[in-house]
Amino acid sequence: MSSTFRSLRNFNYRVWASGAIVSNVGTWMQRTAQDWLVLTELTHHNATAVGIVMSLQFGPQMLLLPLTGYAADHFDRRKLLFATQAAMGTLALVLGLLTVTGLAQLWQVYLFAGLLGCVTAFDSPARQTFVSDLVGEADLANAVGLNSTSFNAARMIGPAVAGLLIASVGTGWVFLINALSFVAVLGALRMLRLHELHSKPLAVRTRGSFVEGFKYVWKRPDLKAALLMLFLIGTFGLNFPIFISTMAVTAFHAGAGEYGVLSSTMAIGSVTGALLAARRARPRMALLLGAASVFGAGCTAAALMPNYVLFGLVLIIIGVSTQTFTTSTNSLVQLTTEPAMRGRVIAILLALSLGGTPLGAPVVGWVADHFGPRWALGVGAASGFSAALVGLAYLMRHRGLRFYLAGGRLRYSIDDPRPVAAAVMTDAVATVQRGTLDAAEEDAASSV
Repeated sequence: MSSTFRSLRNFNYRVWASGAIVSNVGTWMQRTAQDWLVLTELTHHNATAVGIVMSLQFGPQMLLLPLTGYAADHFDRRKLLFATQAAMGTLALVLGLLTVTGLAQLWQVYLFAGLLGCVTAFDSPARQTFVSDLVGEADLANAVGLNSTSFNAARMIGPAVAGLLIASVGTGWVFLINALSFVAVLGALRMLRLHELHSKPLAVRTRGSFVEGFKYVWKRPDLKAALLMLFLIGTFGLNFPIFISTMAVTAFHAGAGEYGVLSSTMAIGSVTGALLAARRARPRMALLLGAASVFGAGCTAAALMPNYVLFGLVLIIIGVSTQTFTTSTNSLVQLTTEPAMRGRVIAILLALSLGGTPLGAPVVGWVADHFGPRWALGVGAASGFSAALVGLAYLMRHRGLRFYLAGGRLRYSIDDPRPVAAAVMTDAVATVQRGTLDAAEEDAASSV
C-alpha cells in the first residue's frame, strides 16, 4: 500500500475512517445550509449575523478550555466520543425539525450554534488525540493527514449536495440528513477492536493540571510560534463561510447551487493539501512559513478576481495552502508533545484556531457589510502574511535562518533542529518522572 495511505492497513483506523467520512459529509452539508439559512432566509444578506453564528459555534472552544483538555487526557476517549457524537446528532435533528416545520427563527439558530459549540469543544480534542490510540506513534502524522483528507473530501461533496438539496427541498432536510449521518460514526466506535487500541495510561489527576498545559507550551518556543501563527490565521483568515457566501451573493449575484459549488471547489485544494501533508513523515516550521505566505497571497488574489470562475480557481490555491498549514501544524504539535500532555496541548491548539473565531468572524463580517467582501478577503490576506512573519522570526532566532547570495542567486540555510529536539525529549522525560514521583507521594500521603 502506498505510504500516503499506510494507516489504512490498521483495521481500527479503517473502521473509524469509514464512519468519519459519512459523518463529515453530513457536517459540511449542515454548515452550508446553516450559513445559507441565516444569510438569505432569516436575514437580508446580513454577513454580521453569519459571523455571530460562527462566534457562538466556536467560542466555547476558548471558554471551556480548562475542561476540554482535561477531559481528553483523563477520560476514556472512546466513551467520550460516544457521548459527544450522539449529542451533536440530536442537536442537528431538533434544528432540522424546527426548520422543516417553518418554526426556525434567528435566535434559535444562535442557541443551537452555541450548544453545538459546547459539545464540539469536548469532541474536538478527544477526536484529534484519539487518532494516536488507533494507529500508534509511528503512523500518527500519516493518520492526521488522512483525517484531514477525509474531512476535506467531505467538504467537496457536502456543500455541493447541500446546495442541490436547498434548491429542491429546503434547508431543513439538510439538517435531518446530517442527524442521520451520525449513526455511521457511532457504529464505527462500536465496531472497534478494543484489544488493538494503542491506549496510553491516562494522565495523573493532580491539582493544577490545566495550568501545566500552558507551562509546557510556554517553555517551547517552537510550539509558541506555531500556535501564534495558527491563532492569527484561524481568527482572521479561516472565515470562509463569510468570504465565500458574501462574494457569491453580493459580488457575483449567485444562488445556493453556485455557492455550494464554490465551497466544493475550495475543497479540491484542501484535499490536495491534506494528501501532501499525509506523505510527510514530520512537518517542519519552514513548511508552515511557506504555507502561511501562500495563503496570504491567495486571499489577495481572490479579492481581486473579476468573475465567478476565476474566483473559484483561486479558491483551489487557498485550499491547498490552508490545509497544508493546518494539518502540518496539528501534526507538528502532536508529534513533538509528550503523550501525557497531548490532550491539553491539542485543546489549546483548537481553542486558539477555532476559539479565535468569536473575535475575528464579527470583525470580518462587519468589514464585508460596510466595505464589501473583497476588503474582508484583504483581512484574511493580512492574517496570512502576519503569520508568515511570526514563522520567519522564529526561524531566524531559534534555527539560525540566514540568507546569502551564491552564484548570483539568493539562498538560505537553517541549523539542524535535532539538538533542540533532543532537549525537548529530555524535558519531556523529566516531566513524566516528576508526574510519577508526585503520584507516588500522593499515594503515600493518602495511605498514611
